[in-house]
Amino acid sequence: MGRQEHYDVVIVGAGIIGLATAREWIRRHPGSRVCVLEKEPSVARHASGRSSGVLHAGFCHSADSLTARLVLEGNRLMKAWCEERGIPVNECGKVVVAAEPGELGGLHELKRRADAGGVPLHWVDERELVDIDPNARTCHRALWSPLAATVDPERVCEEMRRDIADRGVTIKFGAPFRRAAGCELRAGNETIRFGYLINAAGLHADRIAHGMGFGQACEIVPFRSLYLKYVKDDSIVRTNIYPVPDLRNPFSGVHFTKTADGSVLIGPASMPALWREHYGGFSGFHAGECLRILARQSRMLAANAFGYRRLALEELKKCARGHFIRLAGRLVKRLDPGGFGEHVRAGVRAQLVDRRTGRLAQDFVVEGDGRSLHVLNAALPAFTCAIPFARYLVSLAEQKQGGLAHHEAG
Repeated sequence: MGRQEHYDVVIVGAGIIGLATAREWIRRHPGSRVCVLEKEPSVARHASGRSSGVLHAGFCHSADSLTARLVLEGNRLMKAWCEERGIPVNECGKVVVAAEPGELGGLHELKRRADAGGVPLHWVDERELVDIDPNARTCHRALWSPLAATVDPERVCEEMRRDIADRGVTIKFGAPFRRAAGCELRAGNETIRFGYLINAAGLHADRIAHGMGFGQACEIVPFRSLYLKYVKDDSIVRTNIYPVPDLRNPFSGVHFTKTADGSVLIGPASMPALWREHYGGFSGFHAGECLRILARQSRMLAANAFGYRRLALEELKKCARGHFIRLAGRLVKRLDPGGFGEHVRAGVRAQLVDRRTGRLAQDFVVEGDGRSLHVLNAALPAFTCAIPFARYLVSLAEQKQGGLAHHEAG
């Protein structure tokens, strides 16, 4: 039998949400015993470390969503924390451009949402757009988001690991969560007693939640995101350039990202993954998981709820390199199709699906009680929202420990 330890709070997952939540908990409750469990040998091995690192300003979500309430504050707090810790921030901004006249209505809707949420977002015409980025192309008008920026997500997560370790948080690597019963859990070969548990396990969050009686109406369906790096000329764009999004689904269109080091990426293509950690090849392959995911995808395609069939087809078409590059080419005046290298490291998005309706969650979804809290959907842009979302989670956990009932955001 392994040794047993006791912690006031255990957080499962050392991605940006788990790390930020540990930081917020120990900040509010100095001297408490806090432990972060991570099955990998280091932090941010999944979605957080494979993010493009964009810090959004928050104008794509409806004003009544939790995401919309957190993004602008998250942008400010993450930049301030990065400055405090000496992490460079590329203040490159972001433009949303219209490829054709029919997309101008979408720009107006984004501006309406930005105004409703108090987000700085400015109309620019084609002449003014040249001053922001000479290569960006739009039809008549575009929107300029000056607060958007990029950071190195792996560096951010590693520095946050140092931050919480300095504050006395224990981080156990190579400690996969196995099960929990009562106030005890098994992680790796250890039995750990806990006062409260927060599940921020990303791709595996639903499994943990189901085992503890939560999230029964939903499950995570993974989507693999691919990016291409433009290796010919880093100066081809100055800013992040985005198309008008389809607000009916949670996937962003193919766009240009100006990364923290000045490199240029296009993407993503978001294809259904065949298992939760399907990053490439057969690494992490699990036959039973693959069959379950294929069955879920088949049911979603057959039901075609909320136009899922159209969405899946559009995303799969992006996997063709030529089509992928052509979509990016609609956003700029010049682009050499031969200027791209290979795909950069793939990411897998943990997308929550309602089993009853087939709806893809577009906001944060949290369930819990007085003993545990489960982040079932970390909505994009979760990286930007991490610090204020951690505050939200800790406040919710404190309330629930006081006896409040089940809560769901989203």
